[in-house]
Amino acid sequence: MNLDTPKKATNFRWSICGLLFIATTINYLDRQVLSLTWKDYIQPEFHWNNNDYGNITALFSIFYAGSMLFAGKFVDWMDTKKGFLWAIFIWSIGAILHAFCGIATAGYLTGNWFIGFGESKEIISNISDVSLVISTSVTLFIFARFVLAVGESANFPASIKATAEYFPKKDRALSTSIFNAGATVGALAAPLTIPFIADSMGWEMAFIIIGGLGFLWMGLWIFIYKKPEVHPKVNPEELAYIQQDIEDSVVNATTGVETKFTLKQCFTYRQTWAFIFGKFMTDGVWWFYLFWTPAYLSSVYGMTGTQTSIPLVVLYTITLLAIIGGWLPRYFVDKKGMNPYAGRMRAMLIFAFFPLLVLLAQPGGEISYWIPIVIIGIAGAAHQAWSANIFSTVGDMFPKRAIATITGIGGMAGGIGSFIINKSSGVLFDYAHVTWTTVDGVPFLEKFPQFVEQRLPENFFEELEKTGAVVSDGIDKGYMIIFSICAVAYLIAWTVMKSLVPNYKVIKN
Repeated sequence: MNLDTPKKATNFRWSICGLLFIATTINYLDRQVLSLTWKDYIQPEFHWNNNDYGNITALFSIFYAGSMLFAGKFVDWMDTKKGFLWAIFIWSIGAILHAFCGIATAGYLTGNWFIGFGESKEIISNISDVSLVISTSVTLFIFARFVLAVGESANFPASIKATAEYFPKKDRALSTSIFNAGATVGALAAPLTIPFIADSMGWEMAFIIIGGLGFLWMGLWIFIYKKPEVHPKVNPEELAYIQQDIEDSVVNATTGVETKFTLKQCFTYRQTWAFIFGKFMTDGVWWFYLFWTPAYLSSVYGMTGTQTSIPLVVLYTITLLAIIGGWLPRYFVDKKGMNPYAGRMRAMLIFAFFPLLVLLAQPGGEISYWIPIVIIGIAGAAHQAWSANIFSTVGDMFPKRAIATITGIGGMAGGIGSFIINKSSGVLFDYAHVTWTTVDGVPFLEKFPQFVEQRLPENFFEELEKTGAVVSDGIDKGYMIIFSICAVAYLIAWTVMKSLVPNYKVIKN
């Protein structure tokens, strides 16, 4: 036996990547339940319109944004294992809370709290003051979204930190693209499961069942995750590969304590602002696709929740092409000799051109709804490829002790961008639905001027069409406006990021 034969490195790091993938899948399943149930189940029960839904999704984005600022710092303070456990525990509780908003609405308005889901529906249907039902239910859903957002905000800071702990810089885009594919798989699994759970067991059970998945993941994380340097399944060869370009810490010579990055210090670097702007411009695009595509298929093409399942599955299957986002910069680094940042920015520029196809989504939809489905799928793949790389730029330029904090700051910026696009979309779609709609060729508000001040009744246009009127809904023009913004966001983001950080520069403080 030759004792000098070098041992083969283990590959346990990919098991950790698999756990991060599962967590991200659950994360996106939890946030998708509302978007896949509100049109068919929640809207009729609580009398919401697009603006009400837009307010809820927009506030989720702003809660998420605010929490991200502290989530990264929390994960750096608690460290990866404990920080992630607290995060998924909180967001799973938040997901389940949505199920009890109906009971809470009925209980608050009538004082009758000891009721079931079916009884709450009956009570709410008999409440004559619809405005009270709307305001109470929206407030309760906003609270549930707040709890969900606080927990979910730590998913990406914790995942990016775990990736930096287990992968060298050249592999981080690939590992990030793999766990980030959980966003696509979660979005893909959602229409295959959630509408059918809601249809057979009630929308409340969709929140409870999907929300409960997080508690199962917690058990896996507790028993599997340890730092690579102390993990028994990571041999010395794999540890050497992992730590080939990672500093362990920077210790203050006077106090002997590891130095930390403060929030104030983080904002002094142009690299931070490049990451902030890139996230601000592009995160909202993905959240718009996630939150509004089911409503788009319902509003523009008249589909029910279960009818949207196959188109959404096709759409999110296409987004799995995002895995290329992890391979392409590695190709530029290994084959073209670029540094990690230059290779990543080259790849991101390529990905930034694909969303321009979204300009053709609405015109193509006049031929077949499959055209916007395919186009949005390609744009979604481009976003996820972009996302994997913009996250990895943090690990390229900042030491690992600052990664979760910087990721949280960028996530906050992305949440603010998401708030703006979701709130604007809800207002725009309701405006377009009324102002730009025509009835028998006449502008809707000329024919029905009372709705300048009044709220449009549910299913008003459907009932109007039954009388023989020809209705041309203007909401498709609203979608065209938002699609146009989504199309150009990435090129704007890339240009500003490149201007702020034209060359690779590592922060060593």
